[in-house]
Amino acid sequence: MTTPALKVLIVDDEPLARMRLRSLLEACTDPRAEVVAEAGSASQAQDAMLGLREPGCDLVLLDIQMPGPDGLHLARTLRDAEGANRPAVVFVTAHAEHALQAFELDAFDYLTKPVRRERLQAALARVAQRLTERAAVQGASAPALEGEDSPFIVVSDRGRMSRVPVTDVLYLKAELKYLTLRTATQSLVLDGSLSEFEQRLGEKFLRVHRNALVAKSAVRELQRHAAISEAAALDADGGDGIDGWAVRIAKVDEWLAVSRRQVAAVREALGAQD
Repeated sequence: MTTPALKVLIVDDEPLARMRLRSLLEACTDPRAEVVAEAGSASQAQDAMLGLREPGCDLVLLDIQMPGPDGLHLARTLRDAEGANRPAVVFVTAHAEHALQAFELDAFDYLTKPVRRERLQAALARVAQRLTERAAVQGASAPALEGEDSPFIVVSDRGRMSRVPVTDVLYLKAELKYLTLRTATQSLVLDGSLSEFEQRLGEKFLRVHRNALVAKSAVRELQRHAAISEAAALDADGGDGIDGWAVRIAKVDEWLAVSRRQVAAVREALGAQD
């Protein structure tokens, strides 16, 4: 089956730069790419995205220095936008000094001009892989199909896809730019956001902290706990000292920080097990 072409929006204030990127994209074959719109500024890019029919665009090739709001501003806007299907951002710029700031905005890649086709092809491949993994996670997190024992989460590890039953998941924890999925026997890294999983996994899971989603059945104990890291404790307890709340997770005997606002919900989960 033919893989659909990546839908690309090119944003650069120089027409010649946009023309070169379009030509390079036409030469890329694995994955293929289709330019669905071009824009000469951040504001034009936002208008273009609003005008695109669903599913919009998969990727924004984005210059940084442009008249008006720059590319970093647009990337920040896209990062903060709600929804699981926001486009990936790859910066294409002559200025290498913005690379660190770009990756802090969750950019997929940072290409310096003049762009080589091989380098662009590699960036496209990473975006295509992310889209495949995201589609797998979205499909796997839906209610189980008839005949299946339980729903599952699909995890891609170095090109190998595996299915983890939701009933095996003890917790999901946000770690910088990725998520850690913990079962009794393994820790797996996957893409996505904690908010997405919180919506899809439903009432059997509890958000104990802004960086942790825990299976209610795995909650074993809640207490003031000085053994968690000082940074986690300060964040969990609103800055009132390092002796913060924490919850013990069944089967792995690990402690996770609990935000003060979630203490009552954790107590309720524990009470439901009695």
